[in-house]
Amino acid sequence: MVPDIISIGEPMVEFCATSKGRLSQVPLFKRGWGGDTSNFAVAVARLGGSVGYLCRLGDDEFGRSFLELWRKEGVDASRVIIEKGAFTGVYFISLMEGGKHDFTYYRKDSAASHFSPEDLDESYVKKAKVLHSSGISLAVSQSLREAVLKAVSLCKASGGIFSFDPNVRLRLWPIGTARAIIEYAFRQADIILSSIEDMELLYGISDPEVATKKLMEMGASIIALKLGAQGCYIRTKDRAFLSEGFKVDVVDTTGAGDAFDGAFLVGYLEGWSLEKISAFANAVGALTTTGFGAVAPIPSREEALRFMESQKSLGDKR
Repeated sequence: MVPDIISIGEPMVEFCATSKGRLSQVPLFKRGWGGDTSNFAVAVARLGGSVGYLCRLGDDEFGRSFLELWRKEGVDASRVIIEKGAFTGVYFISLMEGGKHDFTYYRKDSAASHFSPEDLDESYVKKAKVLHSSGISLAVSQSLREAVLKAVSLCKASGGIFSFDPNVRLRLWPIGTARAIIEYAFRQADIILSSIEDMELLYGISDPEVATKKLMEMGASIIALKLGAQGCYIRTKDRAFLSEGFKVDVVDTTGAGDAFDGAFLVGYLEGWSLEKISAFANAVGALTTTGFGAVAPIPSREEALRFMESQKSLGDKR
């Protein structure tokens, strides 16, 4: 059976520093998993959604660890390709004050970058309700970009929708190239899940109202603009509103936006109101910042809903 949601992109093994400082000064790292579209898939599964993942992995221990992660989490990896002689990408996270972080990547010519349109199982993609990908997936390599865009065409032609997070990383490509290709993806997207930082990088826009109006002009039906601790700003053709964030003790913000995306799509496919969807996504994103790494802190559905209820109770007492 084909999952409701299919995500496509680049999984990477993560080594997260366990103390603040430069990588050369940190003695210990915690190994985990990353890659924005894989983080998204794990979040969907952990929150009760139906999701599959498309990529290439290296025939190595790190690649096998991803297969085990997805099996454990309930992510369908039946169309993942294991490439003989190739390696799975790796990145290191250094932690700074206020939950900020910096990344060092070892990904050039990885198995994920070799994924191509010929690797797509077209019938699998056509049966999905939602296809999700990101600007990182479009930037990693020409072949992966072509595969993502072909998958988008297949899904939309069959009545599915395209969910897109620009996740701008200027280390991967020049701003002019990034803007042109990401704008093309914006115009294909039905749901855009951007951050305000992405809009600042792409267009120099820091006002949520202006940013969401610009994105809406490109044709999407729903815009969710992530504002970090402030929550998110939602816009449709009919209305716009701010969904306030939740206060938590931030440890590491890695993967919080990806978890937000997963929560948003889970709520969307279950037919929730936009108010409930955005609050749920804010809660999941916030909770993901309370632990180290991209995947380990992602909450379960029950944990997120309990957290929301507890915050509501605290608000009622004030």
